[in-house]
Amino acid sequence: MLSKRSLVGIRLNFQTLAVLFFMLIGVSAYAVDPAVANSDEAISAGKTVFNANCKQCHKLDQKSVGPALRGISDRRPIEWAKSFIKNSQAVIASGDAYATALYKEYNNTVMPSHEFLTDDDLGNLLAYIEYGDKVDPNAAVAGAEGAATGTGAGGGIPTEYLTVILGVLVLVLLLILVVLGLIISVLTKYLNKQPLAEDDQEFISQKTDIGKIFKSDAFIIVVTALVVALVAKTALDGLYSVGVQQGYAPAQPIAFSHALHAGQYEIACQYCHTGVEIGKSANIPSPNICMNCHMHIQNVGGKEGISPEIQKIYDAVDNNQPIEWVRVHNLPDLAYFNHSQHVAVGGIECQTCHGPIQEMEVVAQHSSLTMGWCIDCHRQTEIAAEGNAYYDKLVQLHSDSKDALKVKDIGGLECAKCHY
Repeated sequence: MLSKRSLVGIRLNFQTLAVLFFMLIGVSAYAVDPAVANSDEAISAGKTVFNANCKQCHKLDQKSVGPALRGISDRRPIEWAKSFIKNSQAVIASGDAYATALYKEYNNTVMPSHEFLTDDDLGNLLAYIEYGDKVDPNAAVAGAEGAATGTGAGGGIPTEYLTVILGVLVLVLLLILVVLGLIISVLTKYLNKQPLAEDDQEFISQKTDIGKIFKSDAFIIVVTALVVALVAKTALDGLYSVGVQQGYAPAQPIAFSHALHAGQYEIACQYCHTGVEIGKSANIPSPNICMNCHMHIQNVGGKEGISPEIQKIYDAVDNNQPIEWVRVHNLPDLAYFNHSQHVAVGGIECQTCHGPIQEMEVVAQHSSLTMGWCIDCHRQTEIAAEGNAYYDKLVQLHSDSKDALKVKDIGGLECAKCHY
């Protein structure tokens, strides 16, 4: 257990974390080492290592808290890079001139050791840094054009368009009523000038009695039916909203910003919510996970000393007390939901259910999380079966069908799947 005194003594400027991999992209030129494997398997495994250990401070092609990492194998020897990743302090202590110079330049800040990484892990990590997630500028332009013309992925008619269409229909109906009124008026004037029988003339000349309309049985029945329908709809809407907390955004004991951590610094959700890929619950991070970064990052906005919000993390660690976060997303006890099934097996992104979490200063429940909402998703979502051994047999059984394999086809609408 780290004491408050020892933690407070580490007064490092937030920006000094940029040194974590800066030594890996020096000015010395080296050929790409053949040890950096360019295979999909190595790149995929390296991405997992990167997301778990590096992503909170680094991006591949642009500077974040730390420098852009692409091109490490062109600038430093592979063995030097592996040694530095595993134990940067040892490289500095060895007297390496380049490492020592950068160590002094960045206020004697070094990155944490990663002795637990195997040589295969390091090779995969470097493979991902060198070859992974390269952006195709042509694809980016095409995507932007698709978004501008409304032809991008997702399709469908936006709600705003439906509102406009409904408004146009109402306007058309009003115009039809006006035109019919004008036609009746013109015909009445024309017929009044013609010789007509007494009964016909009386019919044409009759005036509308508004009072009789309001007192008529038909009018009373129609109004009563409308009132009953409105009351019934209001009551049903109220019943359907019981237990629905869409938009719920409670105040938390610590002002944690997902927009800063998940958005600006692109820290993977799995780094803090460690159970999301291995268990039913995503779990709330303990103060120890916070301290992985905040034993180095103590101040915010350039202020001296520890910020009040970060001080709360230190207090929780010193007092061995959990932070009492307020739960935002709640499902009834009668419903079963497994995060690992959806995230690890189904490949569902966190934003699918939780919305643009990377843009939220205060987390709010984005989706309704009702049974109807889940069922609609199961009816529409296609199974990500390609390269996923979990679904091999299901794909074989479904091979005769021309339709895409969806969640509803593998029992996604069965009551016992969620209610047990």
